[in-house]
Amino acid sequence: MDLLGSHFLVFVIIGLCAQLIDGALGMAYGLVSSSILLAMGMPPAAVSASVHTAEVFTTGVSGAAHGMLGNVDRRLMLRLALPGVVGGVIGATILSRLDGDAVKPWIHGYLFVLALLILLRAAGRRVPRGQVKRVGLLGFVSGLLDAIGGGGWGPMATSTLLAKGGEARTTIGSVSASEFVVTLAISTTFLLTIGLEHWQVILGLLVGGVIAAPLAALMVRYVRERAVLVAVGALVMAISSVQIYRALAG
Repeated sequence: MDLLGSHFLVFVIIGLCAQLIDGALGMAYGLVSSSILLAMGMPPAAVSASVHTAEVFTTGVSGAAHGMLGNVDRRLMLRLALPGVVGGVIGATILSRLDGDAVKPWIHGYLFVLALLILLRAAGRRVPRGQVKRVGLLGFVSGLLDAIGGGGWGPMATSTLLAKGGEARTTIGSVSASEFVVTLAISTTFLLTIGLEHWQVILGLLVGGVIAAPLAALMVRYVRERAVLVAVGALVMAISSVQIYRALAG
């Protein structure tokens, strides 16, 4: 755990890389950050609490920007956000009461599945198009898994809505705006249940994210989405596979 207490720059770099990826895809900040922090030995609840606290600021800026640009469908945002808050609070409460070592393999399994879905998206696979009828259920499940896994709101909500034919601009804008509300609820739940101890991790992720935000806006113009998807999917899958193997071997 020495790495967690003394290497602030490491967390800045993690936050910077995660935000660059998130800026290019509209998702994966929590996915990338959580995968690396778990592999470094942080307890699952502390990982999710730290990532979501840092995300309160990044998602707030992102949601506000989308709102000012007219990218937010308020009805869609509310249909996602309200059930997402409920799912997020339940997920954070459950995770704060579970044994960290026991739940780690399951979280890595969840992250492995998300990585697989991202790689399938990179390969051009799509589910049959059609309107998502149960947006509230999608928000609830996305919030629940996001809190437990430390990330997943974007991969779950954005990918599902886009795959079903949602307009890219309003889908990404609405999901980003609703993510701020859900992330705030999850962070508050962790604050009230386990507290926030890893401030050096939170501040590192936050500083890295702030530095990367303008760079990400430029990067999205030049980097191919498929290349980033493959890189993210492969990275998270590799980390998760190693951690699952260690858990099973131990």
